Amino acid sequence: MMESLVNAVVQVVIFLAIPFVWWFFSARKEHSFLAWVGLKKPIIENKRNYYGIFLVTIVLLVVPINTIIYYFVDSSLLASNRFTDLGISAMIPALIYGILQTGLSEELFFRGFLTKRLINKFGFYQGNIIQSLVFGIIHGFMFFSSTHVIGVLLIVIATSVAGYLMGWINEKKSNGSIISSWMIHSIANITAAFMAMFNIFY
Repeated sequence: MMESLVNAVVQVVIFLAIPFVWWFFSARKEHSFLAWVGLKKPIIENKRNYYGIFLVTIVLLVVPINTIIYYFVDSSLLASNRFTDLGISAMIPALIYGILQTGLSEELFFRGFLTKRLINKFGFYQGNIIQSLVFGIIHGFMFFSSTHVIGVLLIVIATSVAGYLMGWINEKKSNGSIISSWMIHSIANITAAFMAMFNIFY
């Protein structure tokens, strides 16, 4: 558990390094760092619409991606593979992995830093499309040397669409808060960890 916590903290710090330096030299006089990256309470006006998009994004992250992984990717290459067959004993490390190590670190960088800077530069739609493609391509690149090109392409498409929806739900439905995408991302990663823990499709 301590190893998982240390790894999570280190990864969060690494993912925060570039955003923090950028904020320090460009925006520290106007905004606090946490507000600048969107780590604030979301303000949700249309809750019904919000929860619909929230659930759709989770389903998109969990179902297609895990199906693609099952047919195209060697599960031993996945980060969640460390939990394979460990059952309930891996519960706390899996939560640390899903919520902090991957969920928080990636959302701080991709939706908190990259999305907001790109939207400021190019406008919402172009900026959100660019960040979603970067998000998808990076996830596909991780499997490029070990996975069939069709599998890589499907991973890029699925994670790009999910990345776009997470950017959209943050900026259009949560008043710029990344809490929404952090919850979505965490749920998806915890699900993957639990599937490994109980050997579902692994």
